[in-house]
Amino acid sequence: MVTMKKQPATPKVIIHQKFGQKACYRVEEVADVAENLCPGLTIPQQTKIKFRCILELPDLTVSSGTFSRKKDAEQSAAQIAIEKLGIEANEQIPTPEGAFDELVARLNMLFADEFLLSTHPLVGHFRVALKREGSLFGLVPISAIAICDNKVNSICKFIDTRAESDPYLLLYLISKAAKASTSLLTSDNGFFIQKQNPTLPEATEVLVSSQVCESKNVQTEAVFIPVGLNEEVKGLKIDICEDGYFLDVIANILKTRDPSHILASRTVGKASSEMRFYFTAPECLSSSLAKNEVVNATYFEAVVNKRASYISGQTIYGDAILANVGYTWRSSNLLCEDVSLCTYYRMLLGQLPDGYYKLSREAVLTAELPSFYSRANWRGSLPKDLLYFFCRNHRLPQPIFFVQKVGFLEDNDITSDNTNFLRCEVRILSRSEEPLIVCSFPDTYRKESDAIQNSALKVLNWFKVYFRQLDLLENELHSFGIAPEESFKLYPKTILQEFSLWTSVFAKSLCHYSKLNRVLENRVVLSNIEGPDSGVIPSVGSVTSVSYEARLLREGDDGKGYLVEKNEEFEFEVGSGAVTYPMEVCATQLSVDQSAKFTVVPPPRDVILAATSTDPSYLSDTHLENWRLEYVVKVLHVAAPMEERMETAFFSPPLSKQRVEFAVHHINQSHALSLVDFGCGSGSLLDSLLDHNTCLEKLVGVDISIRALTRAAKVLHQKLSKHCAMRACLKSAVLYDGSITDFDAQLYNFDIGTCIEVIEHMEEEQAQQFGDIALSKFCPKILIVSTPNYEYNPILQGSSLPNKEEDQEEGEKPGPCKFRNHDHKFEWTRVQFEKWANDLASKHGYSVEFSGVGGSGDEPGFASQIAVFKRGLLREEGNNGSRGTESFCSPYELLWEWCG
Repeated sequence: MVTMKKQPATPKVIIHQKFGQKACYRVEEVADVAENLCPGLTIPQQTKIKFRCILELPDLTVSSGTFSRKKDAEQSAAQIAIEKLGIEANEQIPTPEGAFDELVARLNMLFADEFLLSTHPLVGHFRVALKREGSLFGLVPISAIAICDNKVNSICKFIDTRAESDPYLLLYLISKAAKASTSLLTSDNGFFIQKQNPTLPEATEVLVSSQVCESKNVQTEAVFIPVGLNEEVKGLKIDICEDGYFLDVIANILKTRDPSHILASRTVGKASSEMRFYFTAPECLSSSLAKNEVVNATYFEAVVNKRASYISGQTIYGDAILANVGYTWRSSNLLCEDVSLCTYYRMLLGQLPDGYYKLSREAVLTAELPSFYSRANWRGSLPKDLLYFFCRNHRLPQPIFFVQKVGFLEDNDITSDNTNFLRCEVRILSRSEEPLIVCSFPDTYRKESDAIQNSALKVLNWFKVYFRQLDLLENELHSFGIAPEESFKLYPKTILQEFSLWTSVFAKSLCHYSKLNRVLENRVVLSNIEGPDSGVIPSVGSVTSVSYEARLLREGDDGKGYLVEKNEEFEFEVGSGAVTYPMEVCATQLSVDQSAKFTVVPPPRDVILAATSTDPSYLSDTHLENWRLEYVVKVLHVAAPMEERMETAFFSPPLSKQRVEFAVHHINQSHALSLVDFGCGSGSLLDSLLDHNTCLEKLVGVDISIRALTRAAKVLHQKLSKHCAMRACLKSAVLYDGSITDFDAQLYNFDIGTCIEVIEHMEEEQAQQFGDIALSKFCPKILIVSTPNYEYNPILQGSSLPNKEEDQEEGEKPGPCKFRNHDHKFEWTRVQFEKWANDLASKHGYSVEFSGVGGSGDEPGFASQIAVFKRGLLREEGNNGSRGTESFCSPYELLWEWCG
């Protein structure tokens, strides 16, 4: 065998040989002169991005200069380290010329007689060639070599890197090497190779007689992908007879003259499979190969199969067949496995930012990529892995996560020292390693894994929104999808170039997945509700387990329809966006062990085909206009929100019950007859009050969530229909749909108002607005406001961790605590809360007292801090009720009412 010519190793190779994984390269983007001089100046699009590399070794850290390419910066840093350490280069790597000689030698080895006795996958193709008669005897298609031999593929990619993405170029290089061999011949009428000297009869006899046929005929499913984007992808059957050749059958289906004109992509899907795209070589290849010329790739642009090319990452020409058939290392027999339409559409689904999440949850129709990451409640593949899958599927380099230690100097900091904690930057690069997106998120975390996972999820959600809006222009991308609190630096021109093929494919295909948004416009109406009400209802933050079936029904047909998706147990966190809107609406209106049905507009046909595991033949010519998707859902189990579980485990009685008892004490002390609960949610406080003896005659709840109010109405109606402590004196109970930052005259001058654990779910500006509206316009005699005490979180969270040693890394200082609920917009310290309340009280003529529940009240205060506002005497004397047009201001909508 010819030995490759060698050339000096690169600096990075030398460093790797010396230090291996201990060498850490960190590449950072460097601003140009214009940006340094004018920090607010936006860098023009044509400005070349500069990179600097910091190389960290066990006993040395060096920094490179600035370069326009990341690779150059890395090589420079490695070279500086080599010079400082005095390392000499001994290793050599092959040259392209030496690689070509190696390719010739490899082909000679593959066609040697002794090779026929091996278990190499190419032996199956030789067996067919030696059983043929006439002019095809002993001829092996060049594409078969490209399919079976990884070594040939690797050498070709080294000679010309474009061979990795263009099967035609691979074919050309193999043909050129065969022509350079003195022991091989190429065919003038096709893309075949054969030995110049006949194969020894003994080798032929052993090879042909070694085949074991388990059946006379082999039939396998495949998928036909037309080159035209407007043509339908269809399933087909491939029948291979006992003495047949699968490439002959594929050539016949694609209507080409012989198997040598069939090209194949690399394997797609699982590494152990033989699933590939097969397609016909363009006619102009015959003359180009005969002349040893490479045809310009632009010549084929008109016949590129964009759908197949997109999935495979290689250039596929004309109509293509996706099939899992071929010879493997495991057996000398032909391997055949079915490839269904479901398989194809799941591949397309996997190209989407949330596709692998849906597949990992085994819930294509139901699962959605959540809006936040929580280690305790996350289900499915982790965000970092999902982002890796996404980049790999789009042939992008792995995402770069740059985690920095920063000092926590925010108002919420309660640590005595300036503790360092972590913030993550994410960089997504193009195939040429130019920046696509650089994301710097302000959120900080105690653990590096939390910083990385949350940042990865935010990037995925950005791509998710972007992929559903394909008509964006370059100038519109600069500010697309950027939340105010996040910092995205986009490179629109590179983004549009990188995903241009995706746009052309999905504009006609799976991008219509965004039509799922149509279900949001449908009011979800439950029917066939079965099972008694257990009283355990999912709420925001709770981890809910359901079983469901989704069936496709034709309108007017009362039959069973076609089962699309079924899941015996599916868990999700309510309020995280982890399921479709209709599924969450349904689950949150049922209690444990109850079931119900609801119907929605079906998603596009492509999504149905990706979800179904049954025969989809009924959808072959169906566009779903006259169909509906029916879900049958049952709630199996509900785990309380993390905040509630922590409080219940740490306090006896639970903190929520202590807050109710606090309110009851003030109700009885003040002899209040009317109470309004601002932000009543699902009615937990109102429900609990019904179990106490008070003199209340009127109960009112107001909330902005229809779903929460619906649950509250259900709970209150059931309790008031039975005997309860307040039933005798209570005259009315009312629920209103409205925002507590809007005034409604119907709730003016109540004896007592409550706002229990609500304001932290608002922005701080909205909390201030509520305080002003409540005390200046609603004017309750007493207003009770409770909110979490951030200073108590270290105690609460430290005791609630399931494995404290595992959660805190060795040597890690306790950093800032998380909020108790992911939906909290803020959590105040005692100083912050008291300032807010004192300012409101003095501004609106109220006095205020501070108390709380949970703990003793000593340092660091109560777990829930409470402010009790009482209307002052001067305010009482000057209070004549709401005046003017505000007397008729009633923006709230009555949702439910009970009269005693």
